[in-house]
Amino acid sequence: MFSQTISSPNPSFAGPFRENSCSTNHNPLARFQTPRPISFKRNRFHSINSANQDNETLISQDKEDNNGGGPSTSFLSLLCPLLKLFSATDPSAERNYLLEETTSSLSTLARFPWGSKSRSDGLNGQQKVNPPLYLQLFEFEACPFCRRVREAITELDLSVEVFPCPKGSLRHRALVKELGGREQFPFLVDPNTGTSMYESSDIVKYLFEQYGGKRSPSFGILESTLVTGWMPTLLRAGRGMTLWKNSIKEGPPRKLELFSYENNPYARIVREALCELELPYILQSVGQGSKRAKLLYEMSGSKEVPYLVDHNTGVEIGDYKKIVPYLFQTYKHSGQEFENEN
Repeated sequence: MFSQTISSPNPSFAGPFRENSCSTNHNPLARFQTPRPISFKRNRFHSINSANQDNETLISQDKEDNNGGGPSTSFLSLLCPLLKLFSATDPSAERNYLLEETTSSLSTLARFPWGSKSRSDGLNGQQKVNPPLYLQLFEFEACPFCRRVREAITELDLSVEVFPCPKGSLRHRALVKELGGREQFPFLVDPNTGTSMYESSDIVKYLFEQYGGKRSPSFGILESTLVTGWMPTLLRAGRGMTLWKNSIKEGPPRKLELFSYENNPYARIVREALCELELPYILQSVGQGSKRAKLLYEMSGSKEVPYLVDHNTGVEIGDYKKIVPYLFQTYKHSGQEFENEN
């Protein structure tokens, strides 16, 4: 069986953290899993909730009915069935790539200029690039509030562990509720400071203060969600929103690794697939001007994204048209087993 990526949830432990140093294995990107118990403190970062934060809570938090287990009443849950009318019912089926590229490119234009460039060169050495332990982000691709956090991650040129939490999640949503008390997204865990928090605006401000030399985010990241933030969700017809019914029941032994930047139209399609399969992965930000561009070029012979590294199979792929079918074929629930790697 697949070993679950995160063992039984515990508020004092947020999963197998990995050190940001390369192992000496055949794959230069392989990470050691180093579980470390950390006492997390819930931190809203800013004590005063804005109207936008209240809006976000209503939209992105899943609420159960009076029986304690009914269908979600969140806005995205209501929107999801409508969007599915305009998308293929099975994300693993053969796709119209012209349509995929067109809608994803329009989504990129809607979020221009956020999530495309790294601003780390202008931090004069103040940025704490790649802290000792990976930050952990619980989110799902179609959520506009999660999107603004990923845009900030691109700007700060950070690598993070992403735990996709699609509707119908089998593992990660339960962990978020255990750690934070409710199913609301995005949810950030920073094991370096013992901080965990909800609310995308709080998270973005925290990231820039902690890892961006206390600079302010680019104008528009925090202000634009209710306008252009919903456009990619609508244009992509809810891709990256719900769990694929044939996805594996447990996560693979090792996290996949994706070189990507938030507003790349081709990388978006791959991240949607990872979300629909609930596959945790290490997001290596490679926006324009990123310090990881050289590493990406050494590995792939190109600076183009997306570039996927699967440490479970040894496969490395740089074409999204090959990555997407590979993911759905490899990680469907078919009785295939991976052995645990020590």
